[in-house]
Amino acid sequence: MQLMLILFGSLLASGLFFIIADILKLPSLATGKAMLSATKPSKEKAKTVDALIAGWAVRLAKFLPMDEYKKIRLQNTLSAAGMKETPEEFTANAFVKSGLILLAVVPALWILPLIAPVLLFLAIIVYFKEIRKADEKLSAKREKIEVELPRFVATVAQELKASRDVLSILENFKKNAGEDFAKELDILTADMRSSSYEAALTRFEARINSSMLSDITRGLIGVLRGDDGAMYFQMLSHDMKQLELQRLKAQAMKIPPKIRIFSFTMLLCFLMTYIVIIVYEIIRSLGGML
Repeated sequence: MQLMLILFGSLLASGLFFIIADILKLPSLATGKAMLSATKPSKEKAKTVDALIAGWAVRLAKFLPMDEYKKIRLQNTLSAAGMKETPEEFTANAFVKSGLILLAVVPALWILPLIAPVLLFLAIIVYFKEIRKADEKLSAKREKIEVELPRFVATVAQELKASRDVLSILENFKKNAGEDFAKELDILTADMRSSSYEAALTRFEARINSSMLSDITRGLIGVLRGDDGAMYFQMLSHDMKQLELQRLKAQAMKIPPKIRIFSFTMLLCFLMTYIVIIVYEIIRSLGGML
């Protein structure tokens, strides 16, 4: 009986899906996968489920109201994180993913009611996880960039002794920068060529939203205005070296607990080896006596 109910529910859900897809004129699965793959920066192929969810999210985004301030803030976060979705599509994507899990509560109440609260809790977790995805990506990108800032400041301090061409300094450092920082410097240098230097540096600071980077851009703007920034960047380099040492010490403090776990595991393996040998010898001795 339960098998018949599950089969009936599956066929009903499939029929309703195709009817709604035809009414809303959703793109085909192949089209959705091609569009999703084109928006990804890497050559990774889009998954079928992601393509379906993206198609539904695009349709839902048209009816999703959003405050103007929140929309601008989210758009800046998505752009800085390298995500090509609009704020409405990003929010709709979170609603669709959590909504699909929430829909499973209905058959769960019918077939196995004890799972329904778990699915409800899971839907809430998925929503908050998806809605924070852009902030998490931006935070990870910011951390990678901040790791390179002490070396960048030291380079600027040395370059200012021979030249005050900020654009040239950025271009030279970009060749040896990491992938994320090089992309941001590429955007910055292109922006500096097409607009004023100060405005480009201000947008660069707002895009990354890092306190360490704010000190650097403030110094570079001072150099553009005619200040002698050599001493400023030397002092800033000293401060950033101290921050870098603190960061490395914090990473080193995390290593001993990990090593302790493996050391304890190795100790247990050694003990089990001796215990097995001793038990084997005892059993063999008792067998000889009998």
